[in-house]
Amino acid sequence: MRLLVLLGLLPALASGADRVSKARENKTESLKALFTEKKVPFPPDELYLRVFKQEKQLEVWSGPKGKPLTLVKTYPICAASGELGPKRKEGDLQVPEGFYEIKSFNPTSNFHLSMEVNYPNASDRVLSDKAHPGGEIYLHGNCASIGCVAIEDDPIEEVYLMALDAKRRPVHVDLFPRRLDDDGLKALDGDAHLDFWKQLAKGFAAFEASRRPPTVKIDPKTGAYMVLPAR
Repeated sequence: MRLLVLLGLLPALASGADRVSKARENKTESLKALFTEKKVPFPPDELYLRVFKQEKQLEVWSGPKGKPLTLVKTYPICAASGELGPKRKEGDLQVPEGFYEIKSFNPTSNFHLSMEVNYPNASDRVLSDKAHPGGEIYLHGNCASIGCVAIEDDPIEEVYLMALDAKRRPVHVDLFPRRLDDDGLKALDGDAHLDFWKQLAKGFAAFEASRRPPTVKIDPKTGAYMVLPAR
């Protein structure tokens, strides 16, 4: 029986390897040129992703390990379900908001290529539905979303390869309702999520000041984010 299961997995594994190898064939030279233009190492020493739901943008930042990062490229988000606000339960169709990491890579995704976000994180486990917080949140291709962030298949190949080859792990991916500068917070004034967004705004501001991904601690009782000096 175990042999049969393994044999059944072989076509999917081969398909995934082939999909990634084709992405490398299609994208390696253009990525090298892009990183050369931005004057940062390739393959990436360090990679950092930021998602802005209101603006429908995915930013990719990179640079030498421990140094201020450079904006490498901004990709349009073509699908992201739900509204502004964090994900709090299974089936709410919300894209999470907060400070996350890439948990795994799926080369055989139904959405071309996908990277799993580590939702629920320690904050979500306190603040979300205890029994059914939801999960399986991905950044992927195919322009379809049920709580995930989707970009088109061609650019997901670039982002997937950059993250897969990044030397420093984990790859951090921070998800914001919008750009949380002063104007952004004013636009959100009066919303029920404002206090939560002010926590995220401290991480946004820390990166804007240092160009280093924010170092975040989570209160185990309240689930609140506390932003520490840049790592």
